[in-house]
Amino acid sequence: MRPRATSSPGRHQGAGATAGPAICFLTGTLNVFGGAERMAATLANELARRGHHIHILSLCDPRSCFRLDPAVRHDALFDRRPSFRSQFLPTVARLRRYLRQHKIAVLVEVDPLLTLFTLPACLGLGMRRIAWEHCNFDQDLGLPLRRIARRVAARTCERIVVLTELDREKWVRSLHCTNIDVIPNTLTFPIPAEPAARTSRTAVAVGRLTDVKGFDVLLQAWVPIATAFPDWRLRIVGNGELLEPLTQLRDRLCLQDCVHIEPARSDIESVYRDASLLCLSSRFEGFSLVLLEAMAYGLPVVATNCETGVKAMLTHGENAQLSPVDDPAALARGIAAVITSPELAAHLSEAGRRHAQRFTPGEIGTRWERLLSGTSGETTTSEIGMA
Repeated sequence: MRPRATSSPGRHQGAGATAGPAICFLTGTLNVFGGAERMAATLANELARRGHHIHILSLCDPRSCFRLDPAVRHDALFDRRPSFRSQFLPTVARLRRYLRQHKIAVLVEVDPLLTLFTLPACLGLGMRRIAWEHCNFDQDLGLPLRRIARRVAARTCERIVVLTELDREKWVRSLHCTNIDVIPNTLTFPIPAEPAARTSRTAVAVGRLTDVKGFDVLLQAWVPIATAFPDWRLRIVGNGELLEPLTQLRDRLCLQDCVHIEPARSDIESVYRDASLLCLSSRFEGFSLVLLEAMAYGLPVVATNCETGVKAMLTHGENAQLSPVDDPAALARGIAAVITSPELAAHLSEAGRRHAQRFTPGEIGTRWERLLSGTSGETTTSEIGMA
């Protein structure tokens, strides 16, 4: 039987009604609550609303955790995740067939790792390829092949999009390439008309339950907070492979009554509205959409000063309280400083709201339009990550 792409039910109405060249975002899946996946859906929706002909193609799983505009066509090469090592050639063949069938003119790889599939799949098709990096250049997320893929992408893609000026400098310095553009992530919702009331005694942390998010450090930091401020609660919202180890650590630290670990949710805005403080304990971040969303709601931020997203977005004392990576005591001091000083909390809240207004979907969508049209000129030192 000839392989073919599978589709999400009800996602094709409106597709084809738009004009212009077909643009396709290629991703692993949209059926996980990940930052890169959320950004792909958000940007696809924004561009579709502007009248662009938009596809999202997942390697596997035609379902999506995120709402898609009816004009966005979402397909998948496989219903379930195969072994891409053994199914490499069939995957390349299916991808190539899809791109030809739908006359894709611009292919955006929502991870430079996908270059290993797109390079052979696009041979001879005359297609513009753009790689979109969501990770810190120094990290490979446990996949050494990612570093090879970045080198291949830098040599074969028309442009590479990174999220911060700091990361662009690392690409240029390490790979000696000049085709790097800086376009930060966008908010996934409009700036709220009103900030969070911040009347609850609740801190929130949001993200996948993985080692890089440093929730083990946050739990250790919460021990002195629970002692000094017994009426405060911490909500950790996210899914991931460390759910059981983190739950066990919370229980060993006797934090069951004040720390709640909850599944990821699509209505994340309600989490921010009900909170008074955001804690981010990451060991590294490509950008941190969570920071941006929390700042839009006026939540004071206490974070680790990690590469590269946090260092690019936040300044200690101006729009956040920052502490060194992997230092629970310092993180606890930052949390306590915000809890005990309403003046500091109000200052960080107002500064965060102002900062978040630079990252609206309209502003970032316009920059992507320029890039996709080939008239970008995005690379600049006056963007996020500036000195």
